[in-house]
Amino acid sequence: MRQIFLDTETTGLSPESGDRIIEIGCVEMVNRRLTGRNLHFYLNPERANSEDAVKVHGLTDEFLADKPLFAAIADEFTEYVSGAEIIIHNAAFDVGFLNEELRRLGRGKFTGLVSGVRDSLTMAREMFPGKSNSLDALCKRLEVDNSNRSLHGALLDAGLLAEVYINMTRGQDSLVIDATEAASSEIAIAAIDFSAFTLPVLLATEEESAAHVNVLAELDKSSGGKTIWKSVMA
Repeated sequence: MRQIFLDTETTGLSPESGDRIIEIGCVEMVNRRLTGRNLHFYLNPERANSEDAVKVHGLTDEFLADKPLFAAIADEFTEYVSGAEIIIHNAAFDVGFLNEELRRLGRGKFTGLVSGVRDSLTMAREMFPGKSNSLDALCKRLEVDNSNRSLHGALLDAGLLAEVYINMTRGQDSLVIDATEAASSEIAIAAIDFSAFTLPVLLATEEESAAHVNVLAELDKSSGGKTIWKSVMA
């Protein structure tokens, strides 16, 4: 199974108001093994960043001025994600921006390119209800090292999300075992004839029996006579 962990950085919060994608980071995993075949772009959004957005990701207008437009990388990006399951933290946000970028080029929606989109934020809320489930909070809870994350970065965050996801689903060192591996791990166990053994029977002493009766009496008293064993024995 091919899965891609995806994150974007943007000029603001609203693609409907003209905000654009300025960074895309993708980390590939095949059969629960990270392949190292990742994808990363900085993009010229053809508009100014909001001040609040720059505080989050640190990507200034000057830095992005000579970067390619989304149109220039669209083919490579869509080919890379085609047919894969995509895992995104707060998926509605990133998918909304990707849909808008594709719409500008006269292309179909992002979900039409991939086999499915899984929202890791929804997964985390189901696993840890009532707790903070931001990426930083999950890294801390699941002991994923995010010490290099002073600012948001799409490729960095996609890599952290991959580690978080592996921990949330099976554990970092756990891998899916295929049929061949399962067959090779089977251990033959010889049948044992228990009729050859004489098992000793140990009976309670009078003192032990009396102590047991006293314990039952105390339990019956503390429950207000609602113990069940009396009716069962009767």
